[in-house]
Amino acid sequence: MNLQMDMDLLEKLTILSDAAKYDVACTSSGVDRKGSKHGMGNAIAPGICHTFSADGRCVSLLKILFTNECIFNCAYCLNNCTSDVKRAAFTPDEICTLTMEFYRRNYIEGLFLSSGIMVSPNYTMDLIYQTVLKLRHVHHFHGYIHVKSIPGADPILLEKTGFLVDRMSINLELPTADGLRRLAPCKSRNTILKPMRQIQNRITNNKQELTIYQEPPRFVPAGQSTQMIIGATPENDFQIMSVAEGLYQKFQLKRVFYSAFVNVNNNDMLPALPGGPPLLREHRLYQADWLLRYYHFHVSELLSEDRPDFNIFLDPKCDWALRHLEYFPVEINQASYQTLLRVPGIGYKSAERIVKARKMNRLNFDDLKKIGVVLKRALYFITCSGKMMYPTKLEENYICENLMRDKTQIPRDIRESGYRQLSFFDQDMRSDFHLTDAQIIPPGQQIYTV
Repeated sequence: MNLQMDMDLLEKLTILSDAAKYDVACTSSGVDRKGSKHGMGNAIAPGICHTFSADGRCVSLLKILFTNECIFNCAYCLNNCTSDVKRAAFTPDEICTLTMEFYRRNYIEGLFLSSGIMVSPNYTMDLIYQTVLKLRHVHHFHGYIHVKSIPGADPILLEKTGFLVDRMSINLELPTADGLRRLAPCKSRNTILKPMRQIQNRITNNKQELTIYQEPPRFVPAGQSTQMIIGATPENDFQIMSVAEGLYQKFQLKRVFYSAFVNVNNNDMLPALPGGPPLLREHRLYQADWLLRYYHFHVSELLSEDRPDFNIFLDPKCDWALRHLEYFPVEINQASYQTLLRVPGIGYKSAERIVKARKMNRLNFDDLKKIGVVLKRALYFITCSGKMMYPTKLEENYICENLMRDKTQIPRDIRESGYRQLSFFDQDMRSDFHLTDAQIIPPGQQIYTV
């Protein structure tokens, strides 16, 4: 192993938190800010990331790799065995120390721990297990812990770790088996899907066992997630979303994360991407993923083999509505909850509020605005008591032209760059690189369940 053995803990933290930034399960804060006499608290860049709980609270996690040493040679990974990067590794005691000291200082509320593969999958997974075991039973840490399981590790290690952590995840990496064989020959679909199935089955069995005793689940109670790299291989959006839909249906995943490919290795097998990472494409995939999980859409409604990619200029819901104008306009005071979910500008919480509020009174457009409906999108598709908000034509080109004036159709950071893809390594953009949930989801709605 090419490890630097004479590092202090802060140097290790700097290296291994920076190496963890490519995992998009949560977004790095990316900022150092000292405390001052004019306020309370400070911010530290290495290892601190922010995520959101089910009740809408923003919480901070210590996000690190156990090691960036790796025996695998994945072409897309900066930490593969052929990369000339500075290597480091924590010990279980060092991670425990960091977690407890950061927690005592109110920097964090939990730990996100991933790792390169050092020596072997079993060796690395056992180190992770020993770490969380000490945190739980020696240091009595009861905060949130999310661990990345290691492909190829012994199922017994996964089982023991799963009873200590809140969430586990194993990255699918690439959407298809062909892409995985070409760019990550040390991994296989089987070594990824087999532990994913094991975790899913154990979660289900544990819930059933403890239901009898009315106890909360103990095995990975926050569920499991995965991540796909977007743009490193030639799959279209239809293929990617079909894979995601299958994962939700067959493995009951909590989340599929999409990571815009960043060419950090300049490998000949990888696309050059002269425009930078495909951030706008990543953004559309997250929006579509939200439609699958909360709005009862199916991939076949959004895309097809004849129309395999999302419209980059309109969000998937608006694009679907424009192609199905036969369903509109929708009468707000009569439409079912499921129908309201299909209306652009109406979120699932807004739809719930509409159904509840109209039991008392007939709603008008002012009421909808107070409820939280985005009328600049919804007005083309709804009526209140049989009337539209303004005289308008239910005609595709007319509505599309007006929707295109809505600047929120494209994220601000991409829009202001003139649709230039942003560089991952721009200092000013590090904290904004993953436009995912924070850019897609209205404030107050669930982003990442912990």
